[in-house]
Amino acid sequence: MYAIIDIETTGLSPQRNKITEIAVYIHDGEKIVDEFSTLINPECYISPNITKITGITNEMVGKAPKFWEVAKDIVLLTEGKTFVAHNASFDYNFIRHEFKSLGYDFKREKLCTVQLSRKIIPGRKSYILGKLCDELNIPLNGRHRAAGDAMATVKLFEYLLQKDSSLAGLKSGKFFNLQSSTIKQLPDDTGVYYFHNQQGDIIYIGKSKNIRTRILSHFNNEKTSRALKIVDETFDISYELTGSDLIAQLLESDEIKNHKPKYNRKQIRKSNHYGIYRRIDEFGYICFRVDKMGENVPLIAFNSAKEARERLYHLSEEYELCQKLCGLYDTAGACFYYQLNQCKGACVQKEAVDDYNLRANELIQNLSYDNQSFFIIDKGRSEDEKSVVMIKNGKYIGFGYINVTLVQPDIENLSGAIQRYPDNRDVQQIIRTYLKQHAVEKLIPF
Repeated sequence: MYAIIDIETTGLSPQRNKITEIAVYIHDGEKIVDEFSTLINPECYISPNITKITGITNEMVGKAPKFWEVAKDIVLLTEGKTFVAHNASFDYNFIRHEFKSLGYDFKREKLCTVQLSRKIIPGRKSYILGKLCDELNIPLNGRHRAAGDAMATVKLFEYLLQKDSSLAGLKSGKFFNLQSSTIKQLPDDTGVYYFHNQQGDIIYIGKSKNIRTRILSHFNNEKTSRALKIVDETFDISYELTGSDLIAQLLESDEIKNHKPKYNRKQIRKSNHYGIYRRIDEFGYICFRVDKMGENVPLIAFNSAKEARERLYHLSEEYELCQKLCGLYDTAGACFYYQLNQCKGACVQKEAVDDYNLRANELIQNLSYDNQSFFIIDKGRSEDEKSVVMIKNGKYIGFGYINVTLVQPDIENLSGAIQRYPDNRDVQQIIRTYLKQHAVEKLIPF
């Protein structure tokens, strides 16, 4: 049984706007067996722009029931039925939010006739309800009114049932675009996963320590329009196991740069923007500063200037460095901590350069592996292999896998397992951060 539903609202946000009208048609897979329709008093102002679209005025809803007054009817009418709507997440999220404000957790399996249409009748110019109905000669009387749009959705649903009778056995449209075997075969392992659209193009790339759990979370995320669009456009999923979370991060970064998926673009723009950099001043002291990311690779990178400054502040205290020389205190003379006898005086050349730089270099050594050469040995994709990441003279060379019996300080053997990948500031930062925050199985210098 299906509850085919449409609502009208005062706006687009369930958090800020309210329902002004609802229509529900109960369908048994062959015909309508029950119906319910009413205006709703939203208890808020309906703007002229919304009235222009829906025709619903403040006067019309003035004496209409409030949502709480019809809530029980909606619960009883839809109980045990699949929630069907055109762009179902919009209607479903609004209704759920209204019930949430009443302290009730409204949950129903749902089907979206937009997703169903794209699957069953692909290649249409538009899947907007009005245009789709025009193209399929489905009558739509009362556009942008709940009863009219809901009835058109009924007719569209019946049309889709005729095209694909297997719809009658569906309980949820959450994974409708995907083969059931695709979901069942998802691994509970670490790696990189790819979402493909109907044409096979990669639209999103992600990584996770548990691919299955992470992918299911995508399909359960109904909080943003971006999340809904990703799910709506995903028709296939592929993945590559990496074993190591470090390699998953490195591979994800490289694959995003190569494929440039449409839904990773914002993620790329939001990647680390600020870093801690070093320089030598005119007196020979090692100085540090927080600055925007440029061509040079920083000692460590952060998402924001605030985060970078807070980290540098704690490091300056840990290594007893001058806040002025760390760019944390702007003054022409001595820093504030010197006045408190907590700075040794590098800011006014009172501390020996060599003594100060010794501590500054300890900080650098803590954050950096400049000019060092080593292999990172970590978890592989199976019990009989290990992952290998190669750093040579401070540069990222690539990664690969090697049999556990061959893991030993043998440069030629380990190098032979490496597949080369480009070095850039993103992978440099991934490696630096990972080594700071995680214990890998082994580091083999060479």
